This record gives sequence, structure tokens and C-alpha cells, in this order.
Amino acid sequence: MHNQEQNQEQNQEIVLAKHPSGTVKADTFKFNTIDMPQCQDNEVLIKSLYISVDPGMRGFMDKGDDDAAGNKFKLNKPITSRTVAQVIDSKSQDFKQGDIVHGRFAWQKYQSVSTDHIAKVDPTLAPISTAVSMLGIPGLAAYFGMINIGQPKKGDTVVVSGAAGAVGSIAAQIARIKGCRVVGIAGTPQKIDYLEQDLGLDKGINYKQTDDMTAAIKAACPNGVDVFFDNVGGELFDAVFANINEHARIAICGQIADYNAKNPPQGPRPMHMLIKKSARMEGFVAYDFMEEFNDAKKQIGEWYNDGKITYKEHLIEGFEHIPAAFIGLFSGENIGKQMVKVADIEEF
Repeated sequence: MHNQEQNQEQNQEIVLAKHPSGTVKADTFKFNTIDMPQCQDNEVLIKSLYISVDPGMRGFMDKGDDDAAGNKFKLNKPITSRTVAQVIDSKSQDFKQGDIVHGRFAWQKYQSVSTDHIAKVDPTLAPISTAVSMLGIPGLAAYFGMINIGQPKKGDTVVVSGAAGAVGSIAAQIARIKGCRVVGIAGTPQKIDYLEQDLGLDKGINYKQTDDMTAAIKAACPNGVDVFFDNVGGELFDAVFANINEHARIAICGQIADYNAKNPPQGPRPMHMLIKKSARMEGFVAYDFMEEFNDAKKQIGEWYNDGKITYKEHLIEGFEHIPAAFIGLFSGENIGKQMVKVADIEEF
């Protein structure tokens, strides 16, 4: 019965139609109807359930010859991102029909993948969609950036930019767990409410309604800034940076302010201030800490189950809405992790 149903359903993919110039638009993407995949030895046929869209994918859409890691998306090839999926058919000892898995998969409804590229999701830790949000790369980036680089101590003042997003909201809550005074920067009144009411931050600053951010940071952080977790860059970075304390730690996680810029603006040069304050600034990606992933997931899962961390998903339903969900990231629509729900779990 199941195979007949599957055959009736059309398989679809979303490919990169052209390299965007500046802001990504709908015509950056193209939908194709494709055949149902067959599953070979040591492969599984998977059905996408939750597809994650992240601002950092924007750089992979540009033309690039500098792409040693093979991260750039190719024209007329499917775009890939972190996905939670269900195994529909398996030719592997390690995975069975019905298993929930995650990995970096193509934007397709169905696909067959090698078992080397997938991992099982543990549904007992937290809801399965968190495998690509709180317990995925966003949560891990928040954890390692805050804990390993920020090294927050009780009583420190911590500032997080992009604080209502997938990474920032977890980073800010970790600082709160560590006994810090936490100030979050975001861009809508709803996000400020979320930071102050739902996440319990000491202060939220709406940068879109603030004329002088440097002064606003100074007012919110009368004792200066000890830890700065930056997801945004640009002028917000400059404003927080002007308020850092001696021995401040700055974790550079993202620079969404510049991702769509054809000519990124030239900001102040930080070297002099870093010397003056004996401060440390470090860029990172979550994969720098791969050997610590499992411990971090366990710790985040514990905090979640103890009610110390909450997370929010901005869930959009329907495969056809994936491009719009990605584009929406850059106008600041989402609170929490931007996700697209593509299908429901099947019972086997």
C-alpha cells in the first residue's frame, strides 16, 4: 500500500536558479518535479519532515572559485540544509523503516542518501525538530561561543546581538544560567517582549527604535560589557565594542548585517581598543568543537528538561514555502529558529 501512495505523490526539488546579486529573491530558486529515488545498498530512502533555513547559507549562493570545502551551491543543483527526515525504506543494517534521522540533505521531498551522512535523532531528549535547532548547529554554536569563548562568570555583563534568533536566544539563556546580567539586542517590539518576558533577560534593546546605540548600550550596561556574543556585526558591533571592559571576551558567530551587501561597509579597526582593554575577540564555527558535540547536546537537553532553557521555532508549513522562509530571515521576521515543516511522521 505504502509504495503506491508514494508513487502517487510527486517528488519535488528546489534548485539554485541563479547566483543572487545582493538580496535573495524568489527567482533565485526554481522548483522541479523529479523521479522517486531508488535505494541502493548502504543507503536509506528518506522523507523530509523539517527543513532548516539559516542566514549563513546566503554566502553559499554566491559565485565562488574560493570553495575548497565544496560548500558553494551549484547552479541547477538542489540546495542543501540541515533537515530532520524519516526513513521510508532501508538497505542498511543500522537504520530501519520509521527511524528519525538528521543531516545536511537536499531540498527534496524524498531522496536516497548514504548512511555515512546521517545520524539518528534521539526523540527522548527533546522534540525531534530540535535536532536542527536547539540540539543542532544553532544550539551548539550558542553553547560553544558562550561557554568556550565567552567564558561567562557570575556577575558578568553579557550582550547578545540577534538575541531573538535561533543562536542568540540560546546563547542569552546560557549566560543567564551562568548568573550573568544579560542584555539582548533585537529589532521589533515583539522580539523585545520575547527577550524580557519569555527569556527573562535583564534588558532588551530595539536597535530599530534607538538613535544612539552606543549610548543605549552604556545605559543598559552601566558597568561595561564583559562578554559580547555577536551574530550581527556592522554598526551594532561598533556600538557594543565601544563599551567593552578590560579582559572582555568577544565571540564572533555571525555577521548577518553584511551577508547581502555587495560592498560591505568599512567599520572601525578594533586592534587599538583590543590592546587598550587587553580584550580577546575570536571568530568560530560550531564544528571547531566537534569532539564535544555529544556532551553539549546532553547539557542543553538537561537544561531544557529542567525548564532552564526554552526555545522557539518559527514554523512555516509546506515545501513550497521554503524559499520564502529563507528570504524572510533577512527582514527579521522570525523569532527563534526559522523552520519549514514539510510532512508528518508516518506510522509503520
